[in-house]
Amino acid sequence: MKGRIGIFFKNNSKKLSIFLFLSLLLTSCSKEKRSENAAEKMQEFVINISNYTHQYDSDFIIIPQNGEALGFNQADPDLALNTNYLAAIDGIGVEEIFYNGAFAPDDYRIEMLQQLNASEKILVSEYVNDNANITDALSRNYSQGFISFVRNNENYDYIQIPANVPFENATNITSLSLAQNYLYLIGTSQYSSKQELIDAVAETNYDLVIIDLFFDDVVFTAAEINQLKLKKNGGQRLVISYVSIGSAEKYRYYYKKGWGHHHPLWLKKKYEGYPDEFWVKFWKKDWQDIIYGNDGSYLKKILDSGFDGCYLDNVEAYYFLYYTD
Repeated sequence: MKGRIGIFFKNNSKKLSIFLFLSLLLTSCSKEKRSENAAEKMQEFVINISNYTHQYDSDFIIIPQNGEALGFNQADPDLALNTNYLAAIDGIGVEEIFYNGAFAPDDYRIEMLQQLNASEKILVSEYVNDNANITDALSRNYSQGFISFVRNNENYDYIQIPANVPFENATNITSLSLAQNYLYLIGTSQYSSKQELIDAVAETNYDLVIIDLFFDDVVFTAAEINQLKLKKNGGQRLVISYVSIGSAEKYRYYYKKGWGHHHPLWLKKKYEGYPDEFWVKFWKKDWQDIIYGNDGSYLKKILDSGFDGCYLDNVEAYYFLYYTD
């Protein structure tokens, strides 16, 4: 059999080359199409989340993180803005556009954000491995009209409160558009209790705080969230809850014993670098029911706790599930 295959390759090399080229082309086109379809499904998912939360709170803030291409039709920055998607959200969060450890500007993403900045508030989390670069990272973002949070090596996982607040102010922040800075604090390992975390945040003048819905698996109450809504200087601030809508996390209340890769089937793909997470088939009803639409859903818990909005992480799942192998 091996010899016959060798003869085929030798005598049909031109045909084989054409076949391989066409196969690669078709595969690429197929991936492109699947990616477009997946992007549309993620846009629809976010819009539906927005519609659901606004039934309970018309001012509820929606901020997807990363996946900024979703602001365009077919997630293609060469096409027109997707007005339905942009109308459903209030801002866009992104990570590492100027610094990813060292200085490494991502011109492609920066250009996208410049186009989106006219209609959306842009929140940029930068990561620097040298504290001397913090000022530059902030300066580059604010010069673009973005607000920025900069973390260092010790704070890579968003577990610390930086002492310096850029553009600190006593303004009452009643909408996302007014925010001049923000705190991204979704890890709780530095705090022994909810109240210790609340007290630490209360001693700051950040305009907006992103925290997790849970502290050691216990949901923050509305009374506790209200404590967080006042800056040290007396100004009002916004408190936003983190939630991943593109990945399932093993340590969450909804994750059942026996679940794993493809069990259930919508647990699609391991999340490289995060052993406790899986990318999900986010368009599946079972997953969406976990996130929104009923009294036991994640978003209903966020609403019941009195948060001002939600920070939707891993919306770029549409890309990682369909466009990459």
